[in-house]
Amino acid sequence: MFSFRWHPGAVEPGYDYSAEPTTLVEFTLEETPQGILLTVTESGFDRIPLARRSKAFTANDEGWGVVIRLVEEYLAQTSQAAR
Repeated sequence: MFSFRWHPGAVEPGYDYSAEPTTLVEFTLEETPQGILLTVTESGFDRIPLARRSKAFTANDEGWGVVIRLVEEYLAQTSQAAR
């Protein structure tokens, strides 16, 4: 497992997000009989300011979908190379 904290949706130029709370993103890889299971969990959205929460959540939903596909492609390539 690995994790990091960040300010989701912090894309407004010139805005200082450092005073806002962060969310915690956790990636867990688990070997299963079918292959590798990737679980991505992001917690702490309840502390994101209400004015930004919905937009940040929507952007993250789309973004994590892209990240998961990239990890899936990488793991498939790594699995094929190991054979």
